[in-house]
Amino acid sequence: MSDQLAKKPKTLKDWLNTDSFRDSVNQALPQHLSSERFQRIAITALTRTPALAKCTQESVFKCLLDLAAVGLQPDGRVAHLIPFKNECTLIVDYKGLIDLVLRSDEYVKIKAELICENDEFEYNLGEVTKHNINLKEPRGEPYAVRAWVTLKCGAVDDEVLHRDYIEKVKKASRAGSSGPWKDWEFEMWKKTAIRALCKRLRLSPEIQQGVTLDDDQFNFKKEVKVAEPVVDGAFIEEAIAEDSHPELE
Repeated sequence: MSDQLAKKPKTLKDWLNTDSFRDSVNQALPQHLSSERFQRIAITALTRTPALAKCTQESVFKCLLDLAAVGLQPDGRVAHLIPFKNECTLIVDYKGLIDLVLRSDEYVKIKAELICENDEFEYNLGEVTKHNINLKEPRGEPYAVRAWVTLKCGAVDDEVLHRDYIEKVKKASRAGSSGPWKDWEFEMWKKTAIRALCKRLRLSPEIQQGVTLDDDQFNFKKEVKVAEPVVDGAFIEEAIAEDSHPELE
């Protein structure tokens, strides 16, 4: 009995190193990813954000299995594991959304770019007809953001959101006055536009599952008591409120 207790994982890091965790991940992962690599990245995420060690094993396990199921990794680039008190929270980066969309055979490129006062920009009935940027001159203040996807046939589908709309999204966010909305606001503009675009793309159920993976984080801040995430200087994107924005449906 004492030998069994000695072998039982005592910490979250010990548990991530177990064969049982790797086997569980292996059952969820798509074929192009190895459970060994996923396991190493998960342990690295724990090392990079020590506060994750205080999270419940159940919440960490759920986030990791959700990522494994759609073939994303918590590498701090496409997805992030964020501790809120003792619960692990999953945030999918806009680069993770791009990764997912490009797995579809229908799309060859998806990007997002700010639209600034000095840009040459023309937009008519849902179609961007001109967007030229002169990098030799100051671009001026951003007033909108554009996300677009190029289909395999060459057609382009655009999503353009004005600053006023972005401000409404920001105000509805759980952390609209702090975190990435404060430190990386224009990156959040891009994520907002990409999410809006993804909502209407023709994606397989598996890819759509990945696109909406962090939807449980999209809450009105008045309904949620915000707990500041503890991170080690890494860029973490806060999910945005969705229910109040029918254009994201």
